[in-house]
Amino acid sequence: MGVALILAEKPSVARNIAQALKVKTRRDGYFENEEYIVTWAFGHLLQLYDAKDYDKDMKSWRIEKFPFIPENFKYKVKSDSKNKSSADTGAKKQLEIIKGLSAKNEVDRIISAVDADREGEVLATEILTYLKIKKPIYRLLLNEWTEEEVCRGMDKLVPIKEMQPLQDAGLSRQLADWIIGINLTSITTLTYGERKRMLNIGRVLLPTLKIIYDRDKEIENFQESSYYKLLGVFKRGTLEEFEGTYYEEENEKFEDNVYLEGLRELLKDKKAKVIDKVVTRKKEYPPLLFNLSNLQGHVTSKYKGWTSDKVLKVAQSLYEKKFITYPRTGSVALEESLKDRAKKVLEVVKKDLPFERDIRFTTSKRVFDNSKVESHSAIMPTYMVPSGLTGDERIVYEAIKNRFIMQFMPIAEFDETILKVKVLEDRIPGEFIAKGRIQLIEGWRVVEKIESKDTILPSVEKEELLDVVDSSVNKVVKKPPKSHTEKTLLRVMETCGKSFKAEDSEEDSEEMMKAILSGFSIGTPATRAETIKKLKDVGYITTKGKSLKCTELGKNIVETFPIKELLDLEYTGRLEKTLSDIEKEKYSKEDFLQMIKEFTVSSVGIIKESYMKNGSKANTTGTKEEIGKCPECGCSVIENSKAFGCSNWKNGCKFTIWKDDKYITSFNKTVSKEMVELLLKNGKVGFRNLKSKKGNVFSAYFIYEKDAETGAYKWRMEFI
Repeated sequence: MGVALILAEKPSVARNIAQALKVKTRRDGYFENEEYIVTWAFGHLLQLYDAKDYDKDMKSWRIEKFPFIPENFKYKVKSDSKNKSSADTGAKKQLEIIKGLSAKNEVDRIISAVDADREGEVLATEILTYLKIKKPIYRLLLNEWTEEEVCRGMDKLVPIKEMQPLQDAGLSRQLADWIIGINLTSITTLTYGERKRMLNIGRVLLPTLKIIYDRDKEIENFQESSYYKLLGVFKRGTLEEFEGTYYEEENEKFEDNVYLEGLRELLKDKKAKVIDKVVTRKKEYPPLLFNLSNLQGHVTSKYKGWTSDKVLKVAQSLYEKKFITYPRTGSVALEESLKDRAKKVLEVVKKDLPFERDIRFTTSKRVFDNSKVESHSAIMPTYMVPSGLTGDERIVYEAIKNRFIMQFMPIAEFDETILKVKVLEDRIPGEFIAKGRIQLIEGWRVVEKIESKDTILPSVEKEELLDVVDSSVNKVVKKPPKSHTEKTLLRVMETCGKSFKAEDSEEDSEEMMKAILSGFSIGTPATRAETIKKLKDVGYITTKGKSLKCTELGKNIVETFPIKELLDLEYTGRLEKTLSDIEKEKYSKEDFLQMIKEFTVSSVGIIKESYMKNGSKANTTGTKEEIGKCPECGCSVIENSKAFGCSNWKNGCKFTIWKDDKYITSFNKTVSKEMVELLLKNGKVGFRNLKSKKGNVFSAYFIYEKDAETGAYKWRMEFI
């Protein structure tokens, strides 16, 4: 047999493979020995053509040129990050290396060793198709990069043709996002944009924005209301007092405080009887193993300054260093075939823990269940003991390790006591209920020192008489819903808005698991963090602490964008479900792309029609009231996020006053709306308490005038 050329996704992974296969000789861009050559990509080395690559006339956007959908999609070397018009030299060089290695006579087969997911499949397909490689291709499918797993995987290589459904799903996603993104971003920017600001439109971007918008609206429209509760304090002899809440027909909330005040008067100096006492032993199971979204939610809610994007990057680093399994998973259980490996890992990670004796390996269905695994098992540590972790890596690794260990700790147990107390007064129809809780077995809670909140009731029994020693009527004001955090947003994206439990819960119901595994979601575990980051980057949302809020631009996109399907969670969920069905060979790539093309053509037509009907740009960037008249052309000067400028910019008027104007800010003054109004009305604007470089205080007029030679506007000062 000849030499196998192995293609890894990144240099670090190639190094792991080379170490496992004892390939020690390092060359420029690859490792080699007599059996294997191990080379790598740097993530995506290629990208789809831009519209202008197909047609030079597409370099300048014009409404009549859209929709634009190529007959055949092509790839090119990815662009340089700093100069988009040039190819990335590193990517170009590595492609040449891969091409040269694949052409070697002794190389008789190619092994794709990229991540075993849609994106990995697309990444490898791009390269192998672009280089027109004809030799037999196989797939290495791994969940971790430890030496043991690499060697095991090399014995179970899969012919590349078996990966066709995953490849079709990945390419369908890539092409659909290009078709929708290029066409709708372009046409929307042309018809809705202001001051040449690009308005990003995407299949996953807009419904995610809508989730945040809807929550903001809930908070904005929340009507404050309140209700009342009657609390009674009871005591027997020298025992501790305890408090109960008054119920009538299983309801403790009352609109009428006058009624409760009347009952309170009746409580004075009364006796009460314990009419029922129920003690129930309850079990608390640990939260399920992490999938990516749950890991991101856990870390971002626990640690200040963390984003879901950061959690993914740190988890990816741990994965490439062989310390954890594949992180981009939606599963919260392990495949049943992993029982032996999990047992081996547990033996390693439990060593020297203060509660080591309590850790017992079990094969519980909560941990090992094929029906709860989609493509990849939940995240768990490997048997590799980490060393040299950064502070961030330590946080993520410890969270994953602790969650894994919790599964094999004793189940936490507590006693819940419910006392029902009846006041001996016929005019009080209801009863008081007091609840107590005593933690009996800490179990898995000790792993992260999760404190239990005990409420201890005194040792009273049924039929015992009590004294009513105090009472109060409390007003409870209903609180508005909380703004979304990255944790709660990820959960809504993961389940496409279907809520089965309290959104802050770490636990997952069976229904929720089915929803996640069905593929009916917004984005995938691998893309959700990127979507949230992009919403921030393009200015559609902002953060305040851990809360996510829509900006004015984001609000107006939701309110004015005419293609409502792209704002609809159900529609986007169906698209994601269809991609999942392509993976399962229930739907064809061709039918999906045809649907996307028809949707895009229709959407572009609707946006054009809306534009022609209105005869002017729709307003997406906030209320564009006229601040004054442009001294250049007489049109309205309006405000956007970065400047005050002429609304006639599309026809060439360049009059602009930037909000961060360095000349104005050098005097510790700001370019405000009021300042610009005065400037445009009077031709000048006055400032007091200005400071010179020598520290002298003075007042002056500022005049913004056109330089006759350069045609550019600049400031001139006139002392008062």
